[in-house]
Amino acid sequence: MNLFDIANLKNKLQELENQTAVADFWNNSKKSGNVLSEIKKIKTKCETYEKIEKELNNLLEINELLQLEYDEEMAKEILKGTKHIEKEIEKLQITTLFSGKYDNNNAIVTIHPGAGGTESQDWAEMLYRMYTRWATQNDFEVKELDYLEGEEAGLKSVTFEISGDNSYGYMKSEKGVHRLVRISPFDSGGRRHTSFASVEVLPEITDDIEIEINQDDLRIDTYRASGAGGQHINKTSSAVRITHIPTNIVVACQSERSQIQNRETAMKMLKSKLLDLKEKEHKEKIEDLKGEQKDIGWGSQIRSYVFCPYTMVKDHRTNYEVGNVEAVMNGDLNGFMESYLKNHKVE
Repeated sequence: MNLFDIANLKNKLQELENQTAVADFWNNSKKSGNVLSEIKKIKTKCETYEKIEKELNNLLEINELLQLEYDEEMAKEILKGTKHIEKEIEKLQITTLFSGKYDNNNAIVTIHPGAGGTESQDWAEMLYRMYTRWATQNDFEVKELDYLEGEEAGLKSVTFEISGDNSYGYMKSEKGVHRLVRISPFDSGGRRHTSFASVEVLPEITDDIEIEINQDDLRIDTYRASGAGGQHINKTSSAVRITHIPTNIVVACQSERSQIQNRETAMKMLKSKLLDLKEKEHKEKIEDLKGEQKDIGWGSQIRSYVFCPYTMVKDHRTNYEVGNVEAVMNGDLNGFMESYLKNHKVE
């Protein structure tokens, strides 16, 4: 159970809480916000650890009673409690793998279909549904930021935010091209098709991360939001699209009612993309960035989802695979994410 030094964490928590008692603590809102965020994070870790420890001790006590006198109901209770605590310990183990710089940040996710028209656009929509279900099942919140529906079915692009503790830490495993093999519902001949879609995952840039953008490098357009109606935004004329001219990076937001809010969210998205590109290219200045577009297709996929002639989902980076493709499409992704985190300690 010694997954991390609980005594050391409590000492660090005490130090941070002492900082909040200093007279000028609240004068610097950015610094105080970071301290409070760190306090919350450490408290959550400590409380989770102590809760598991308490449950484990309870099970051991029940087991001792069971050794003295067998009771069927008590035995069932131990089995049920053991399975529950095993899952909780696995979750706690995963938190020790979040060592990346931005792992605790919210995640901004964008899905684009590859070539293939309706077939790949439908695949992109299926992936969006899969991630939405995964987020809901794991107590994360999903907020749609921009949605462009497909011509016949599916979507041309979608950007959404997944928020909650370690959102980016989990979702970074999904970055890359996803490949689908199935009998196409759009092919009257019932032939097998292969489709691709790319998933881009970026950490949301928090206020404490400084990134300077030259306003002269931006082209800002406003337009009327368009969506599928009902589920998607379709009522305002305050959508904002920002193009960073030097890199040709384009971001758009139509989730808020006001143009100002959409612009603020779009700027956050742009900062996330530029910081990601800056770190990939190892450039000191945003002005030095070039930006490049990779093909969404063969040879670059990170994971394959096969519906026919057999059922299988396989991650090509870790070789983790499962046969229940339906469960995966309904959001059962934790196995893939955990396998990736264990194989990629720092990112």
